[in-house]
Amino acid sequence: MSNRTTLTDLRGMDAGQASRLPPAHLALLLEDAAALRADAKHVSDLLADALHRRYGRVAAERRQAEGKDTGRVRFLDAGFEISADLPKRVEWDQERLAAAIATLRSWGEDPADYVATEIKVPESRFTAWPPKLQALFQPARTVGTGRPSYSLEQAEC
Repeated sequence: MSNRTTLTDLRGMDAGQASRLPPAHLALLLEDAAALRADAKHVSDLLADALHRRYGRVAAERRQAEGKDTGRVRFLDAGFEISADLPKRVEWDQERLAAAIATLRSWGEDPADYVATEIKVPESRFTAWPPKLQALFQPARTVGTGRPSYSLEQAEC
């Protein structure tokens, strides 16, 4: 029998109880959770590949019959309705978009009627700007935070 806290034990705790566990237990639980995520990803990828091998050809034929390259098609297999989705992924060349927008303006059109424009400022550039430039952009800047993360490693004594 072990004093080690398992993921099963952890599932029965709330965050307050878990926060009181010894760092050694937390470190082992983090390792266990990482292994579980890796295993789940492997299994999920394996299933996705298996489903594509089994239904990819049929789905492609259905899409072709429906006159579409992407999107969702449905068909039956052994009493199951299979829904096969091939999402469309569109990427836009930023330089060519800028040129197209300039052409719209030269035609007297308002580009906002046709395209959504999002201006981004990389944080590394903002922090490198001189204070006068930072002050100009500061009112448009909101700083938030992401989810905190922690790692635990045995200290070398």
